[in-house]
Amino acid sequence: MSDYVAMNTFASTLDLADKLSLDEQEELSALLQRRVAEKRRAELIAAVKEARNDFAGGKVKAATPSAIMKMIKA
Repeated sequence: MSDYVAMNTFASTLDLADKLSLDEQEELSALLQRRVAEKRRAELIAAVKEARNDFAGGKVKAATPSAIMKMIKA
């Protein structure tokens, strides 16, 4: 999807949301927040599974917080 189409779709969506009652807008906002939270949760679960698989496969090793800080500062 091109940036123009995405922006046009986004703008159209906002225009439609403006036509909703205040109660409907609040309900839509709450629904979108829940959906975003669910997607973030799913992303986190996938990242944790990948990290566990990498660890189990020997791709990464355990490290102490101080060792991690040393690597970051280096």
